Amino acid sequence: MGCEQGQDNERPVHRVWLESFALGKHPVTNSEYNLFLDATGSVPPPFWSDPLLTGPRKPVVGVTWFEAVAYCDWLGTQTGQSFRLPTEAEWERAARGGREGGLFPWGDEPPTTRAMIGSDGATGGPAPVGVNAPNDFGLYDMSEGVHEWCSDFYDYNYYCYSPECNPQGAASGERRVSRGGSWRHQIKFARCAARSSLPPIFKYSDYGLRVAIGK
Repeated sequence: MGCEQGQDNERPVHRVWLESFALGKHPVTNSEYNLFLDATGSVPPPFWSDPLLTGPRKPVVGVTWFEAVAYCDWLGTQTGQSFRLPTEAEWERAARGGREGGLFPWGDEPPTTRAMIGSDGATGGPAPVGVNAPNDFGLYDMSEGVHEWCSDFYDYNYYCYSPECNPQGAASGERRVSRGGSWRHQIKFARCAARSSLPPIFKYSDYGLRVAIGK
């Protein structure tokens, strides 16, 4: 985990071991999240009616960390499986697609050299999921599109004391970890090791989620 070319919170670069897990092939979409809203009567995100953000295949945005957890819990009751948010370590492992040390899911080449879009040039907002090629694990949009909530509490200095096996994040904190790029940023593609965070009650138009399964 981590990157010597990144920010201070990405150091020290260190090796971790993870138990097996699986991630959703792409972020949760509006159509998928709508099933949750209909079933539970939950309040839609604040951007639910924004024409730039409402395409059925676009990633749902504007969900708090707590709403993301509630979606995972609901999905688990529907399927009989234990869905949850990924840990920060799981997310980075998945984003690399088996390319240990690679800056991006596709390797070290900068995004400017690739035919990727990150945002929807036709209508604005994030692009529909799965438009760009997947990484070598078959996962789409790990670098671009929306920030994705992770389960961990965020600590800027966490890598200085995190355990080697199955790190779960800080014991407490005021922010939750997020990973991935954002359609709202000038540079829409995030490096695999780039860390971000947000207070869990915030609702931003470039924050979504991806589900995980595993211990």
